Amino acid sequence: MKEIKSSKKNNFIKKILIKICRIFGYELIDQSTLEFPVSNKNYQDVLSEPGNKSINLGLGETSINRKVTNLDIIIKTCTSVQLVSQNKKRIFEKDKSEYTFRTVNSLINSAHHLKKRFEKLTIKFTILDVNSPETHIEKMLTKFNKEGFEVDHFPVKIDKNFKDNMSTTMASIKHSFNLAKNCKDLIYFVEDDYVHKNEALTEMLFAYEKFCSIYQNEIFILSTDYPYLYKKMNSSNILIGENTHWRTVKESLLTFMTSKKMVEKYFDKLIDMTTRQSDPFEKNLHEIYEQEKCLSPIPSLSVHCTNINSVFGISPNLNVKKIWDENK
Repeated sequence: MKEIKSSKKNNFIKKILIKICRIFGYELIDQSTLEFPVSNKNYQDVLSEPGNKSINLGLGETSINRKVTNLDIIIKTCTSVQLVSQNKKRIFEKDKSEYTFRTVNSLINSAHHLKKRFEKLTIKFTILDVNSPETHIEKMLTKFNKEGFEVDHFPVKIDKNFKDNMSTTMASIKHSFNLAKNCKDLIYFVEDDYVHKNEALTEMLFAYEKFCSIYQNEIFILSTDYPYLYKKMNSSNILIGENTHWRTVKESLLTFMTSKKMVEKYFDKLIDMTTRQSDPFEKNLHEIYEQEKCLSPIPSLSVHCTNINSVFGISPNLNVKKIWDENK
């Protein structure tokens, strides 16, 4: 009988403690069951609250003071060119349009996943297109409208002096940076050969809020774990996101997420990158990363669908075929 009374007393104290924690915004964890009684969750649930706090089992809570309110996703498309500066075939050896369509499908799927976590977030898509057939453009716009997302479409005006694929690509990139100045908060610049995991955007936004709050500054964040960076023995800081690890990097290609503030801060340098070719093309971007934090996911949250032998392509330890098939 004494054990029963003791159990009842402990349960009463536990209930009072839970109520107090709820009032003051604290969380508890039951070590025996790995349950979080204050929020009625367990260790398998998403514990973090967008714009409020980030919680990791074993690390505790990080207060969020950088709330994301808007996300603009600017997709640069061109279904008529296989690879800008190469004659090689891409992984799976499909027509270029197939990579564009799967990129679009994956971003839509990921945006739906994101809205389940960031319910108050406003998401807008913009398609910047170079020379794709009208039927392809209409197919993409119809898909976005059918899925309930706001979308704009801008054909990229090509200067008559631009005669090669790289020049038209530079014009598209320049247009994307100009558009970004009219965005409200976060901008995700995406090339049309990046097929994303469903959870990609969710992981990126959780990470953005958390790491901006930690560093007390805006950052750059990638969706891809580029293989070529493992060939360089550079030091990295490793951080913990919601469900993945992140590492600091000093280089990337042209698919990245950052804020309007960062675009405005480095606008001249970004535009300069689109008016003259450097070696590498992203040299100006890499110089920015010497001043600002850039983070890459481990493992990758997207597949860069270039040639299988390219050091800029297939990320390590990733089920590429599964991601490809899920976004047909």
